[in-house]
Amino acid sequence: MALTLKEEDAADWVYRGEGAVNLVLAYAGSSPSFIGKVVRIRKAPRNGSQSKSVSVRNSIALTPHERVLWKDVHQLISSSDKEIVGQLYVQHVMKPLLGSNSVDAGMHVLVTREFLELVEKNVSGQRPAWRVEAARVDAHCDFGLLMSDHSLFAYGSQGSSLCLSVEIKPKCGFLPLSRFISEVNAIKRRITRFEMHQTLKLLQGEISQLSEYNPLDLFSGSKERILKAIKGLLTTPQNNFRVFLNGSLILGGLGGVAKNTDVCIAKAFEDELKSIIRADDDLCTNNLSTLVTEALQKSGVLDKLLKVQKLDNIDIEGVIHAYYNITSQQCMVCKELSEEQAKIYTPLHSASLDESLRIVKDYLIATTAKDCSLMLCFRPRNEEDSGSVYDNVYLDSTEQSFDYKVYFIDLDLKRLSKVEDYYELDKKIVNCYRQIIKMDQGRNEETGLKASNAAY
Repeated sequence: MALTLKEEDAADWVYRGEGAVNLVLAYAGSSPSFIGKVVRIRKAPRNGSQSKSVSVRNSIALTPHERVLWKDVHQLISSSDKEIVGQLYVQHVMKPLLGSNSVDAGMHVLVTREFLELVEKNVSGQRPAWRVEAARVDAHCDFGLLMSDHSLFAYGSQGSSLCLSVEIKPKCGFLPLSRFISEVNAIKRRITRFEMHQTLKLLQGEISQLSEYNPLDLFSGSKERILKAIKGLLTTPQNNFRVFLNGSLILGGLGGVAKNTDVCIAKAFEDELKSIIRADDDLCTNNLSTLVTEALQKSGVLDKLLKVQKLDNIDIEGVIHAYYNITSQQCMVCKELSEEQAKIYTPLHSASLDESLRIVKDYLIATTAKDCSLMLCFRPRNEEDSGSVYDNVYLDSTEQSFDYKVYFIDLDLKRLSKVEDYYELDKKIVNCYRQIIKMDQGRNEETGLKASNAAY
């Protein structure tokens, strides 16, 4: 950890975005050590109770139950550092599953309190208001995660200086078929989790319109359906789709849900694309959709991601029972069921500890894969370029060849303690969707009855 970010460095780091746990800064200075890099720094809830005198570095890395869960990954259980465990998880769990060429585990750098406090001040005006209200930069965490900026190509590599990157949060790409899904929740086998969650978000005011994106299209393997998915994301990007030109955001939101792409946004976006895609007016965006589709199919990254997502093969409704086995707690789910209803879960409670550990571990890994993002980066390949280390795709309509690279990002370790929260959220999402369907059916029946009466 030789590199340290100090107070005087803060001005060179600009806001790139944020999630629930981390804030991402991109480097805009001239130091060779940081050009082409981003740093992820930890956030702290504003209502958090963490002691001001305790460094995050000294907090526990894994709980005793998590040490048992990850016992086969020696690098994880030997670490006493909470944040480094997250990096080791990416390096030793997700990287072998998703491919070493598509995963960047990053490296830790020291950060001073003064650096963090000045960053907090500098970026507060760019963060979404609700994010600012919910959390601040954690000034007691003395390090960040330094990674390559995958919205750009490597600093100093040959090729065009223009660079276009697309960030996609694919979400879950399959419908669960688990026999442990209760009959009352059978709708989960027909409607995607993404679609049902959209309904809840709409009712809670988190979004203003249901997304036109369907993850099943993106993961279908069909060129036509992948193209449909990309166009849906372009129309309703929310927090699932962002586009950068030379590292600067040109479509989507920074750290929150983006506006729907209206006529004005679409026109401005089209104009930005003209600098890199040689197409007639109003066709650059369509060509971008084709470019992304071609790269996704050629790279095979979606197949790898789907395979990891499908490690969750019994659904949270089954996993929760294995979780209670591991924690040696009374099963709070079976407690609420009749003896007859609970019978379906008997095999899970009769399973060995090793089997319960496998079920929960696979579920947490799958949850990482369902919640990660893909970053696709493109640059025009010049005719004189030769020996490029990057794969390329050819855009027939513009007669352009593009170098491209694809990386998985946001491969965060999911904590064992969150399993109960995942179960409760699943219930909330499905219950909300069922209620909306029931209300719609009631309205339709009422409308039909009125029409029938009017006919008489």
